[in-house]
Order: sequence, then C-alpha cells, then structure tokens
Amino acid sequence: MSIETLVQQANQASTPFNKASFDQVVMSTYGRFPIALEKGDGCLLWDTEGKQYLDFVAGIATCTLGHAHPALIEAVTQQIQKIHHISNLYYIPEQGELARWLVDNSCADRVFFCNSGAEANEAAIKLARKYAHTVLDIDKPIILTANASFHGRTLATITATGQPKYQTNFYPLVPGFDYVPYNDIDAVEAAIGELDEGDYGVAAILLEPLQGEGGVRPGDIKYFQKLRSICDETGILLIFDEVQVGMGRSGKLWGYEYLGVEPDIFTSAKGLGGGIPIGAMMAKKFCDIFEPGEHASTFGGNPFACAVALAVCHTLEKDNIIQNVHYRGQQLRSGLQAIAAKYGDRIAEVRGWGLINGMELQPDIELTAIDLVKAAMNEGLLLVPAGTKVVRFVPPLIVTEAQINRALEIIEQVIATI
Repeated sequence: MSIETLVQQANQASTPFNKASFDQVVMSTYGRFPIALEKGDGCLLWDTEGKQYLDFVAGIATCTLGHAHPALIEAVTQQIQKIHHISNLYYIPEQGELARWLVDNSCADRVFFCNSGAEANEAAIKLARKYAHTVLDIDKPIILTANASFHGRTLATITATGQPKYQTNFYPLVPGFDYVPYNDIDAVEAAIGELDEGDYGVAAILLEPLQGEGGVRPGDIKYFQKLRSICDETGILLIFDEVQVGMGRSGKLWGYEYLGVEPDIFTSAKGLGGGIPIGAMMAKKFCDIFEPGEHASTFGGNPFACAVALAVCHTLEKDNIIQNVHYRGQQLRSGLQAIAAKYGDRIAEVRGWGLINGMELQPDIELTAIDLVKAAMNEGLLLVPAGTKVVRFVPPLIVTEAQINRALEIIEQVIATI
C-alpha cells in the first residue's frame, strides 16, 4: 500500500476536532488560541473549519522550509522505509553526515545531538561545569546569563533564563547561575570581579546573539567583541544560544556571524530540523572534554531526525534560501518601520535581523502584544508575542515578497482599527 493511500485513508477516518474533549485530556500548560490547525503548504495553514492563514509564526521560528516542503516529504518518506531509530551504541551514518555539514559550515569542531534547544543548552551547561572543574580548577562554577534571556524549560535552563516569571513556583532552582543586563559590558566585568572569590569562579558566559523571547533585542557588536576578549584573557567559556536565531533565520547561517566573534560552544535546535525534533550542542575541539557515559540522549541524532535535518541543510544551500532571508527581512523591516512612522502613538520601535523581527508597542497604551496577535489572527495572519509589548514576526525562511506585502497590509489594517 502506498504512502499516498495511507494518508488518504487516515484523512477519511479522522473525526471533527472537539476542543472540549481535547481540554479534558491534555494538560493546560499552554494558553492556546481558539483555532485547530490541520494542514499546511509553504507559508500557508488551514484550520479545521477550512479558514486559511498566513503563517508568520513557523512553529515559533522552527519551520525553516515552511509546511509540506517537497525536500522534507522526500527525506521523511525515504528514511522511514530504511531505518528510523537505533541506539547511539552504534555508528549512525546520517548523524556523521549531519555533524560533518555543521562542522564544515561553522566554527565548531565537534557536535553532540539531542532533541531540543533546552537539551542542547543543558549539554552546554554540563560541558561548561566539567571544564570548570577539570581545566579551570573552579570548585563552585558560576555561569553568567543575561536578564530577559530565555534558554529553555528544564529546571537548569529556566534557572539560566533571566526572567523570574518562568521560575515562579519551581524553587529551589539549580545553583550556579548569576545574571547581568544584556549588552552591558561594565556589568559583566563587575560580576566577574565579585564572583571570582574563594571557591567560586565564573566558568562561562551564556548569551543569545539576539534575545528572542526577551523582546527581539539584537546583541551589540562592540559588547560581544569585548566579551570575546575577556574570555580569551581569563579562560572563561563563551557560549551562544543559537536555538532561535541559527540555521539562517538571522540572514546569516549563524547569529554569531553578525557579531564578528566566534563562541567556544553554541547550541542549535528549532530550525535545524525544520519541525522534526532535533537539537545540537557544538563545541571547539579544546573544550570537547566529554567522555563515554558522561552525557547521552536516547533519541538524539537518530537516523530519522538527522536525515530530515540534512534535507534542511542541503535545501538552504541549493535554493539559496539565506539570500531570500536577507532580502525578505529587509522588506519586512522597512514595511514595519513605515507603519511605525505612521502610527507612532502606538508603535515605539521595530528591530531585528533577517526574518526574526519585533515590533514594540508604546509602553503607555493599553494595547498589548496579545491584543494585536488576536486581531491579526482574525484577519488571517498568525503572529506570536515576545513579551507583553512586543509582537514577533518569524515566518518560514521561504516566505515570498507577495506574502510579506500581504502580512504588512494586514498588520497595518489591524493597527489602524484596533
């Protein structure tokens, strides 16, 4: 029986979506919008009622190639018919090929595969702690992160996240983290001076090149270059969380390329698999000190996930998608800035890189990001907040000029009337 026949039978057998039934059995860990999406094509989605939406969420900066992309369909179909999962007790050719692509196209020398951004950041945290104990001779290592950062939902990564709202009710948090303002080099230097006393010492600095959940705030080039100098002088590891900005979303393959510095360790997920769960922690050779048994992941780097991620990587190259990100990002920002100039009483600022952009609302008005997201959704445009007052625009990287223009039309209409 063909794949097409199986899909047709599954579609015919499906029952109408029932929100009440869903809510009875699924934990309420999300504040869900009242639509159920069932199919997609490129940058378009349809809900169970047949309404079409222009997708500027992309699974929150995850669906690199949009929905139902031919390269992903082919990769999924071919790999599932061969082998989809085996243990990392054995060599996995697809994993080696993906790692080789990542190493050849970044500053990394080694790759560890896992399932998500949080797991990739956990791996980086563990690697930094081992490095602190075995190389830097620090008994009680501290990792500096930034206020308003976001690094994941596990206990260690919400501790690394510099936003108290994610930490409430989950105390005691994991020790060994301290926080500094983003883009403030004086604060970093002061923190290092205060923490490097007795058994304590700063082992690593973990930052996003551009803060996503923190309001789409790009890193300052001079700040990051000074950080690199500080780390070179002290031996402190510089770690970048590229989960949201990596894999071409910034208009370059990696966000660190915008900053003119190379991290010692960096993480990727989201866009790496184009929607299939996969994460990666990448490191330079000098700090690749994990030994067998010290870290692992059952599903990390299995043949299925790696085959899909390879399809994403090769399609980025073959179709010159990063160039599209550059041009469509410029188009989107220019359009949003024109709207902001027209409605300055409501919009405070537009900022971003490539196809990760934020529009910040004026702080003294009642309008919130959620209000704007809901109004845009009613008009067929899906957006996502990045804090109370920032609306985030993160479409698939294959978005077209016409689709950008349509999104701008909708958002201007919404702002003019809400």
